[in-house]
Amino acid sequence: YPGTNEERLRELPSQSIFMMIFTAVIVEILVRNLNQERQKSDALLLNILPETIADELKKTERVAPLQYDGAAVLFTDFVGFTRIAEQLSPQELITELDNCFRLFDQIMRKHNLEKIKTIGDAYMAVGGIPEANPTHAIDAVLAALQIQRCMEQLKAEKQAAGKDFWELRLGIHSGPLVAGVIGEKKFAYDVWGDTGNTASRLESSGVKGRVNISGETYKIVEPFFQCEFRGKIPAKNKGEIDMFFVTGILPHLAQKDGITPNERFQSRYWAI
Repeated sequence: YPGTNEERLRELPSQSIFMMIFTAVIVEILVRNLNQERQKSDALLLNILPETIADELKKTERVAPLQYDGAAVLFTDFVGFTRIAEQLSPQELITELDNCFRLFDQIMRKHNLEKIKTIGDAYMAVGGIPEANPTHAIDAVLAALQIQRCMEQLKAEKQAAGKDFWELRLGIHSGPLVAGVIGEKKFAYDVWGDTGNTASRLESSGVKGRVNISGETYKIVEPFFQCEFRGKIPAKNKGEIDMFFVTGILPHLAQKDGITPNERFQSRYWAI
């Protein structure tokens, strides 16, 4: 080994400093990579679960189910989906559905609804969870009306291009439910209770292009929206249910376009 013992001893401090710097750099890189991976994992988790639910799951590895005394469940379903789907390639079918559901997702976020799931061509969202709020039914109807307008615009574009188009039924029902997380590996935030079942019946008993709501929802939203009583409509396994079509915002609560809430609407909304 070249050099005397004295020379080697003189080199030790510089070697130690180099190793300390090298180790610090490696640690910094590892920490940075770990943080990046954690951020990716958190982002994926938030795509599946609401933020408060995801935080609870990370802290306790379980989520306690919660009872909600009032929530609004919104269901949509495409009319004639099977007929049109048979004419599309798998890629075209998924693209069409994805475009619609991405639009619905944006509308749900805007109106403070929580998307629960899609089942084939059906879409389910709930107002009033995971944070309870008294405006859940109003939020759901506003979201449904916006979806209705978007689907009307899409229909006009498809017709102008000589293409088939999907039409939508929308149903909303309000009532108590339980929400929570099930599963061990593939987590799912879901709701249980008769309110969800009844909302599904409101959708299937509806009419394409119309927003169909139950009598329970009507009692909550009547001060804000024009509604048309349909009568007692038979619903599968539910008997007869009072149903209403929402035709729009009350004229004195809408802006000049007739579809956007005005300041009076907002003042009444925030006073709830």
